[in-house]
Amino acid sequence: MDRAVKIVLFSVIFLASQINCQEAILRISNGNTERDYCIVHNHSWTPLSETLDAALQYPLVNLTSTVLCNTSGVNPDLVNGKAVVVMRGDCDFSQKARVAQSLNATALLIASNKALTTPTANDSEYAKVHIPLALMRYRDFLEAQQMFGDVMQAKLYAPPNSKIDASIAVMLLIAIVTIALGGYWSGTCERDRLNGVSGGGGESKADSGELFLYSPLKVVFFVALMCGMLVLMYFFYSVLVYVIIVIFCLASASALFSCFDAVLDLVGCGTGSFSIQSHNFSVRSIILAAVCITIAVVWGVYRNEDRWIWILQDLLGVAFCLNFMKTISLSNFKICVILLSLLLLYDVFFVFITPFFTKNGVSIMVQVALGPDASGEKTQGNMVEVPAEPQAPSEKLPVVMRVPRFSAWAQNLCMMQFSILGYGDIIVPGLLVAYCSRFDVWINSRRKVYFVSCCIAYFLGMILTFAVMLLSGMGQPALLYLVPFTLITCAVVAACRGEMRQFWAGTTYEREELTTA
Repeated sequence: MDRAVKIVLFSVIFLASQINCQEAILRISNGNTERDYCIVHNHSWTPLSETLDAALQYPLVNLTSTVLCNTSGVNPDLVNGKAVVVMRGDCDFSQKARVAQSLNATALLIASNKALTTPTANDSEYAKVHIPLALMRYRDFLEAQQMFGDVMQAKLYAPPNSKIDASIAVMLLIAIVTIALGGYWSGTCERDRLNGVSGGGGESKADSGELFLYSPLKVVFFVALMCGMLVLMYFFYSVLVYVIIVIFCLASASALFSCFDAVLDLVGCGTGSFSIQSHNFSVRSIILAAVCITIAVVWGVYRNEDRWIWILQDLLGVAFCLNFMKTISLSNFKICVILLSLLLLYDVFFVFITPFFTKNGVSIMVQVALGPDASGEKTQGNMVEVPAEPQAPSEKLPVVMRVPRFSAWAQNLCMMQFSILGYGDIIVPGLLVAYCSRFDVWINSRRKVYFVSCCIAYFLGMILTFAVMLLSGMGQPALLYLVPFTLITCAVVAACRGEMRQFWAGTTYEREELTTA
């Protein structure tokens, strides 16, 4: 894979976001059949029951022929004691609610052809509304009407959104397994290099297209390039997002091929071949290439199908991170300290500092991660409140691991909610883990003390990151915790073993590179 492609992708892998909406569930039934639909409500108005059993059931009346800004043309007997569905528009939500109350309606549902934003009003208007009020998709009501006819019963309830979700454990497992496998793979490749074992196709390590970071100047240039790429993404998102998507498809397909090929080598799968005009072709390589390209193309075509495409995105993401950790070599601990420290400052600056300079108060990191959805929306730190239903599918950068929130049933009805971890929160500490794994090879450490210690430090850092996120209710720049945990742990281990000088100086990549040049 071309070095420029790696740098471009590496410069946009620190993007993550959290979505915060007030979603609830509308249960419609006719006595025999029932179905749940997404609604969005406001806690400042009459709160909804937290459970279905505690929710009151109302007969549902179709008044979508009116916007209910006044009582004109509405039969009070038709509305009395029932939940009504009216159309959005012409007047504010509180006026519709007051009119519905004057007709003795028990609940108000506002059908919308627009994005489902949380219904709001002036503070003085909240006390005037005494019935449940919520927005629903107009297309959902049409579907319910077609399914249930005119006889519909409705229940409105809002299950509590638990902060602790099983998806966090799954995300933690993905991260630590990726870190451990990537470090182990890097150490294995280093052992093969020292033993004189060539790579696939007879290539040696030096000829395999790997990228070496061996000087502080290179590291500073590398990080500066990343900053520039992120700023360009901020200003030209609508164009560059498609460039990144194409690059991701190519890079992840190549990375997936490398991972599958290494697994097949490990299990001893043979490589049959055939010749065409004196050119040898490996059957295994051709089949693997076809499979990997197919997976990448399927992801590219169905990338906005949130219900299931996250599985392929995570598969491609794990492969990309593994291949990155294996092919990017940091020559010594000094380079590790410089790179990880600069990336820590990069992460904190673009998450916490840039909101003071942007017009809408959204950090550049979140703006790029969310794309058009973040524009003009209410923000708090790097937590963004976006519409429950985007007006149109918006492109997202494919640089995050995504796992659906299993307990967010109401939120998932409106729009799939995900726990998100940026690739950078895996790759950046992973480069240090990979260095520790290679150093264990250099000193013939049978217990792999540096590799194991760094993996444990990463695990503890991730635990702290998730704990702070849950306690603060805000998304966190994970490198703020991961970088100190991993760097300090490695330094302490090296100092306790009396190997700090050797650990700091590392290997001779720099001299090898200069000699080759």
